[in-house]
Amino acid sequence: MEIVILAVVIAVVVLGALGGLIVGSRRKKSLPPPPPAAPDITAPPAEPHVGDEAETPREEPRRTIEEVDLPDGSSTGVAVEEPPVEEPPVVEAPAIEIPEPTAGRLVRLRARLSRSQNALGKGLLGLLSREHLDEETWEEVEDTLLTADVGVLPTQELVERLRERVKVLGTRTPEGLRGLLREELLTLVGTDFDRTVKTEPEDRKPGIVMVVGVNGTGKTTTTGKLARVLVADGRTVVLGAADTFRAAAADQLQTWGERVGAHIVRGPEAGDPASVAFDAVKEGKEMGVDVVLIDTAGRLHTKTGLMDELGKVKRVVEKHAPLDEVLLVLDATTGQNGLVQARVFAEVVDITGIVLTKLDGTAKGGIVVAVQRELGVPVKLIGLGEGADDLAPFEPEAFVDALIGE
Repeated sequence: MEIVILAVVIAVVVLGALGGLIVGSRRKKSLPPPPPAAPDITAPPAEPHVGDEAETPREEPRRTIEEVDLPDGSSTGVAVEEPPVEEPPVVEAPAIEIPEPTAGRLVRLRARLSRSQNALGKGLLGLLSREHLDEETWEEVEDTLLTADVGVLPTQELVERLRERVKVLGTRTPEGLRGLLREELLTLVGTDFDRTVKTEPEDRKPGIVMVVGVNGTGKTTTTGKLARVLVADGRTVVLGAADTFRAAAADQLQTWGERVGAHIVRGPEAGDPASVAFDAVKEGKEMGVDVVLIDTAGRLHTKTGLMDELGKVKRVVEKHAPLDEVLLVLDATTGQNGLVQARVFAEVVDITGIVLTKLDGTAKGGIVVAVQRELGVPVKLIGLGEGADDLAPFEPEAFVDALIGE
């Protein structure tokens, strides 16, 4: 019996203990957590020091910046190198060239002209030296002249005069035939034209020259070369870059001008050409130069609007003063097509002179005769190559001598 009572007491004690544990755990879960304690902030560990830095810092007298000697090398005796100062690059002006004198320039270039042109003279002399000058021979003479772009009417006139003089004089020797042919060609080319480029008006300064032509004839290059011709003759020049449609035209003309010391007036790309031409003449007058050269845009003679604009450039320039020269640049290799161009340009502006370029690259020197006959104005300048001084005043005697050879 006692054992039973002891077991019951032990069970009650165990159950009580278990109940206390359960109640205690529930009370612990319901209580809010205590606020976190502030962490202790400790200084970072000091860096290890050696030597003087390991000692306790000592107070030292301090100086202001005004009292400190800067290291200029005077006190220490040691020179302090200063950093090098970069100087801006110096842009050197292009060297001014001295062009060849124009007097006798075509004579000096005769060899170049004769190499490409004397096929005409040799062909004619060969035909005229035949033992029998029958109709077939004279037809060959006509064909030779037509092939050289002399033109139909001038060819017929020349053949008729040659036939008559050979028949009357009976000239058959090579020297006699050459002299006869030279006289007739000189008559055909014309020795009575005034071929001077008008750049010195009597009542004012500057002389005004406008250069016109179609695309690809060498117009801008001719304008630059003409500036060299004028400078070689002692003139001062202003260049007006009125070709505002071709991007490189103004740059090209400026290069030509810088080489001989000519001032250039240019405007914005695709700007008004008449405005540039007007400003060029205005600046030329203010500077007191001798000549103003105006390079116009290359124009297709079939474009009516462009040709009208060329007329506008002429009218605007003439608000300052009349034009002294209007030079039409033609490519000698274009032959009869060049005559069509010349005809249309002459209707828009009053052409006063012809410049024939690329005359060294063709055996068609007869275009000189044809274009003069077409327009009634003289060839004043001819271009004989790509060199800077290959533009020469046209001299009929030197030209004919180059045609027929020595």
